[in-house]
Amino acid sequence: MSGEQNRERIVAVARTWIGTPYRHQGARKGVGCDCLGLVRGVWAEITGSAAQEPGAYAPDWAERAGSERLMTAARQHCGDPVPLSHAVAGDIVLFRWRAGVAAKHAGILTGPDHFIHSYEPAGVIVSALVPSWRRRIAAVHRIPLED
Repeated sequence: MSGEQNRERIVAVARTWIGTPYRHQGARKGVGCDCLGLVRGVWAEITGSAAQEPGAYAPDWAERAGSERLMTAARQHCGDPVPLSHAVAGDIVLFRWRAGVAAKHAGILTGPDHFIHSYEPAGVIVSALVPSWRRRIAAVHRIPLED
């Protein structure tokens, strides 16, 4: 499968999660998921293997922990981040709410200006990558798939 076909497949799988209700620590399509559960679910469907289990985490884990757990896990599974200028549909995008706080939100790009993510109370939706989202991007990672 070509790189473009892989990216289209990632987006297509992510779209099947749209409408899943928000559920903290959830990772079940149609039942409930948070942003991490969405990414882990898409990862499992695309790669055929489960992503690392994150363990329990509170809604405010990033503010309290001070460690970049999400960034570290993304690097471990996907390798080094790609520059935002090279981001393509199917890439995982990580967000931090403000400087000095760990990244704590994730989504999957559907193109240069939209992404799929899960957040309370909306559940899994497509959102525009408007300036308020774009300026919070902490990293972009590519799911490692063979071309």
